[in-house]
Amino acid sequence: MDSAPATLVIACGALAREIAALKSANGWSALEVRCLPAELHNRPERIAPAVREVIRENRGRYARIFVAYADCGTRGELDAVLKEEGIERLPGAHCYQFFATGPVFDQLAESEPGTFYLTDFLLRHFERLVVRALGLDRHPELVPEYFRHYKKLVYLSQAPRAGAIEEARRIADSFGFAFEHRFTGYGELGTRLAALAAGQDAVAWRA
Repeated sequence: MDSAPATLVIACGALAREIAALKSANGWSALEVRCLPAELHNRPERIAPAVREVIRENRGRYARIFVAYADCGTRGELDAVLKEEGIERLPGAHCYQFFATGPVFDQLAESEPGTFYLTDFLLRHFERLVVRALGLDRHPELVPEYFRHYKKLVYLSQAPRAGAIEEARRIADSFGFAFEHRFTGYGELGTRLAALAAGQDAVAWRA
């Protein structure tokens, strides 16, 4: 009988492309990934219940379970669920932090608190997730209201893509922001998944 993957990773859909790239590049057959819809970021109160449901559906089927989410706007609700369920997640308040790693992100935030961050995912879907979601395509006059506290855009890129930096710079220019690019790679996402794939992560739930 074929053995099932040892680890289930319950992931934010915004990380699906990055996790797939890491799995393919490293041959991590020990990991199985279940991605929840990225659109949950628009309703963060639904993230914790959705994660809990997947955890409970899969207990006993894997040696360990890990959650590839940051807090993601749940205001501690996700951590409360994971504490109750005995599951570990990625560190930080949001993906910007675990991609950049804590010390680098803290330095960026301290140097300019009014920073708008882009990742590869957000850059690819900027029109849908920011422009149309906020109604800026229909009401561009709202831009100064929504972004009045921002002064800078930092693009945290995970993988090289032709034209991506220029695209991010154009977005910064269109909002009147200063621009900075940092290549982060996969940060803590890559580190944690590598440890799980190697069976070295002892913090996740075990059957």
